Amino acid sequence: MFNFWGSKDQQQGQSRPPEASSQSPWYSPSLVSSPSSSRPQTSGQTPAQVSPGEAAGIIVFLKDKSVDELRKLLNDKDAYQQFLLSLDQVKIQNNIKDELRRETLQLARENLEKEPQIMELRNQCRIIRTTELATAQEKLNELERQKEEILKFYSPGSLLHKLQEAMNQVDEESEALQEKFLEKEIDTAAFVQKYKKLRTTYHRRALIHLAAKTSNI
Repeated sequence: MFNFWGSKDQQQGQSRPPEASSQSPWYSPSLVSSPSSSRPQTSGQTPAQVSPGEAAGIIVFLKDKSVDELRKLLNDKDAYQQFLLSLDQVKIQNNIKDELRRETLQLARENLEKEPQIMELRNQCRIIRTTELATAQEKLNELERQKEEILKFYSPGSLLHKLQEAMNQVDEESEALQEKFLEKEIDTAAFVQKYKKLRTTYHRRALIHLAAKTSNI
């Protein structure tokens, strides 16, 4: 049997398993295939979207690095972390985060310092609600009742009624005076003077009563 040229080597080459890489990268393979990710991705985490401006800023830091340095960033997690922390965008974000943390702690301390004062004010409010407020509410109710009585007393209808009663009273006094005169219990001069005064008062009140009834009131 003749062996064709290359047939044996070809069979050996097909049966030989591929050599594994001596060093496997620590990052997820999707990091290399996804151009939109500039940081390592953990399992089950959605890749972060990087804006063109951020990507351009990162490329500026990467363009002068050698192939070995870039390979080290891909394979060495600590080297990648140091490079990430050296970026201006990351420094700015970390500074903002630290500043927010300091401000939050300061506000928390101030709130804790004011807690006794807040408790004291809360106790005072409780006392006011249970004592002073109840007294003030009772006084307010009394003033409201007095106001209603005053408004009722000086209402148009009430004033007309009182004016009518005053007219009736003067009219009754006139009749009583007239009966005294007829029975000669009073002389003519005194009768004329008193009777004239009573009738003048009566007619003045009657005119006021009539004007009030015909007005808009």
